[in-house]
Amino acid sequence: MTEFGSPHLARSDANHVPLSPLSFLARSRDIFGGREAIVYGSRTYTWREVHARASRLARGLRTLGVRSGDVVSVIAANTPEMVEAHFGVPMSGAVLNTTNARLDAGTIAYILDHAETRVLITDTHFSAAVKEALARTNHRDMAVVDIVDAQADTPENNGERLGAIDYESLLEVGTGDLDGELPADEWDEIALNYTSGTSGRPKGVVYHHRGSYLMALGTIAGWGLPHHPCYLYTVPMFHCNGWGHAWTMAACAGTIVCIRTITAKAIFDALADNGVTHFGAAPVVLGMLVNASADERRPLEQPVKVMTAGAPPAAAILEKTKRLGFDVLQVYGLTETYGHVVECIWQTEWDALPAAEQAIIKARQGVRFPMVEDVSVVDVDTRRPVPANGRSEGEITIRANTVMKGYFRDPEATAAAFAGGAFRSGDIAVVHPNGYIEIKDRLKDVIISGGENISSVEVESAIYRHPAVAVVAVVARPDEKWGETPCAFVELKPDEHASAEEIIDHCRTRLAGFKVPKRVEFGELPKTATGKIQKFLLREKAKNL
Repeated sequence: MTEFGSPHLARSDANHVPLSPLSFLARSRDIFGGREAIVYGSRTYTWREVHARASRLARGLRTLGVRSGDVVSVIAANTPEMVEAHFGVPMSGAVLNTTNARLDAGTIAYILDHAETRVLITDTHFSAAVKEALARTNHRDMAVVDIVDAQADTPENNGERLGAIDYESLLEVGTGDLDGELPADEWDEIALNYTSGTSGRPKGVVYHHRGSYLMALGTIAGWGLPHHPCYLYTVPMFHCNGWGHAWTMAACAGTIVCIRTITAKAIFDALADNGVTHFGAAPVVLGMLVNASADERRPLEQPVKVMTAGAPPAAAILEKTKRLGFDVLQVYGLTETYGHVVECIWQTEWDALPAAEQAIIKARQGVRFPMVEDVSVVDVDTRRPVPANGRSEGEITIRANTVMKGYFRDPEATAAAFAGGAFRSGDIAVVHPNGYIEIKDRLKDVIISGGENISSVEVESAIYRHPAVAVVAVVARPDEKWGETPCAFVELKPDEHASAEEIIDHCRTRLAGFKVPKRVEFGELPKTATGKIQKFLLREKAKNL
């Protein structure tokens, strides 16, 4: 009889330490403390300085009354403060909620209320929308901290201060150094990310320390990251915590280059001036780069590896990015999976294929990352795996330690998402004979525009408020720049009139700019015998507009 259950083989402090990405920061401070960690214009910080500033942020938050499990929301651009918050907030024991600065005031207010935000750290650049959101929120005991960015290159950089203290003053209050305080349990919450669902109301996706740790290490293995990469942060850090790349860069002691405004010129300048070796970007950013004018481009002396995710990029875009010297890795994931969990990892036998065929392969989503246990495509009805023939469609399901804990304060939605013992993505795909998956459609009618999720139901609800509208359906329309944009099909009430411009203007007063339809078509909508709108027919029509 074996004795593996003996007490002397049990867990102890010596052989079991909670997994947390906070440990990466402490390691880089100890081993690579003098290496450059963050570059943002004239501001630079070493890993030793980042650790010190994150520690002071944690202590400062505690002086504001933050306790374990409280939510600290951050509305900011990709600046050093946003990077530091990914360490300082969880070091304080709080849960980090990075909120999309592009959202309308009503949605921001909803998120602040739903998250029960204890402290809001907000960039004065966004003060107009945030001020209105604060006026709408029901959560009145929230402390507000202002980020005042002197390097903001837009007229709004001197926006209104809304809080009683600014970020740098908070760091001065928070004196002393924390040694990367690890959570008591690796299952403890580290972040709360809101994503649009088909209901139109954002859902709060809960991450834990263990998943964030494994996402960082899985990214290093899956992307083949070396020691000390130089990473340009173009992925918004409010989106899946910027794909977890702040934690990833701490793990390999890389250099994070921050830019506030995402333009072709700003990206090319950052790539050339800082010797950037890696960056992540939505397909819309790749389109921006390949279509950049000659005076916006800069020659690159180093090869650059790019991770892209969002609406699947067109093969033509991928072919053009290769000519610029970019090696693009297509990945797939969701907010509910901490970001990327599937990658189109390259096989050497494909090197001999023509460039156009290589681009078609690279546009597929691919196979699971090393930290992911299972990605399957299953029949929607039987829940059995579909044949790997490149034709049979099914829903993508995922099992991994990088799947969310669940939806915050929404047990019903959590149970539905995990029904059957795997996370149900709502995305429809096929499996090619080599095992690589390719997305074909979405069960959820979410439109991905420039990497941002847009609920078609939310847009439809806004259009329905127009007095002339009888029936409306919103679907994704392919767009060369944004990947997808909302396209509205509208049936007007008898004897009522409205123009496309009038519908669009109506939406602008009710929705964030990126959610406003770019195209409006009028006419009778196709319906089933029971009156259900046949969106699949509208999607096909939108492709040809």
